Formats: sequence, structure tokens, C-alpha cells
Amino acid sequence: MSLQKYFENQIEGSLKQYLTYLLGCFLFSIGAKFFIDSHLGTDPLDVLCIGMTLHLPISIGVASGIVAFVFLSAWSLWNRKAPPLTPFFTTLSVGFLIDLWNFLKIESFTGPLLNSYVMLMIAVALCAYASALIIMSGIGIRIMDLVAISMVKKWNWSFFQAKMSLELLMFGVGWALGGPVGIGTIAFLFGVGPFIQPFMALNSKAFLMTNHGLAKAHS
Repeated sequence: MSLQKYFENQIEGSLKQYLTYLLGCFLFSIGAKFFIDSHLGTDPLDVLCIGMTLHLPISIGVASGIVAFVFLSAWSLWNRKAPPLTPFFTTLSVGFLIDLWNFLKIESFTGPLLNSYVMLMIAVALCAYASALIIMSGIGIRIMDLVAISMVKKWNWSFFQAKMSLELLMFGVGWALGGPVGIGTIAFLFGVGPFIQPFMALNSKAFLMTNHGLAKAHS
């Protein structure tokens, strides 16, 4: 495949798909910010990224980019082909949006209005719905899901087994680095995933949205 064809394949998609994708990234970053501000623990990726910022002079966005680069490089070497670019931009954009919310100190508005457990429940709902939007857009699958799919194909694992092993790997390294771990981390692991499918069904029936991610998976 030529370099031009490779980049053309990376940007395929309608305006509506890209708007759905961008909305998903935006809502996921808000959900991740709520996880962080609840002080009850956050998702494994942010546990790792925040842990990295405690030891390196980098922001969460830069740490997210490093993690995405490592995962995609491993995927590329394992599958012996160029990786898709959108998972990198998904992780990078969410990370830098979290940096933006931290810079704007939006917790000064949400903190006085919401207690930690309410913030946690909102965070779970936002991340689940945002994940449904990102998947349905067919634009940018998350890096963990991309690598997990390869693990399923190569090792005949279940998707849950592959994804959970990656989440636990990030959780373990992030915890060792001092990242924020707590009930919120457990809530993400076991609360976000189960709601993604119902939210996709809701979008399809209530908003007549096409599930481009599911169509691509079956093509």
C-alpha cells in the first residue's frame, strides 16, 4: 500500500461520523475529569498517565500520547503492518482535553455542587455513553480495544479476558507509580463496559444513528 493510500484510508468517514467521534472524545474527557475530581480513583489509563506525571515533567496529554505510541508500536510489530492513526488521536485528544479542563479549573464550578459519589456516577455514565459514540462513529477505536482484538485473534482469548488483562496491566503500573486508585477504578472497570451496548441501542432507536463501528467489524 502506498503512503498516499494509507493516509486516505485513515481519514475515511462522513462529516456526521466525525462529529459523532469528536463529541464522544469531548464527553469522555469530561467523564475522565469527573473521575479525577471525585478523588475516588480513576480509569486505568489515567491511573497510569497521572502516575507518569508524578515522575516526569509532562502533562496528562503528553503521557497519554506516550502510552498510545507504545501500544500502537507493539500492535504494529505484532501484526507486521502500519497501525491505524485514529486510536492514537483518540487517546491524545482526550488527554489534552483533560489538561484543558485542569487548566480551566472546572472543578471550582462542579466541586461545590456535587459530592464525590455523584461525580463518580456521572463519570461512569459519561464515559460509557462517550465510548458508545466513539464506537458508533467508526472512526477511532481506543488503543486498548485495538490491542485486545489482536490478542483475541492471536491467542483465542475472549475479548473480556484480553481487555481486562490490559486494563489490569495499566492499573498495576500506574498504581506502582503513585496514580490515583480507588473505588472509582473498580467502577470504571465493571461499570462502564456493561452500559456501552445499551447506549448504542438507545442511539440507534431514539436518534436513528447508524452503528458504523459494528458495520466495520462485520465487514
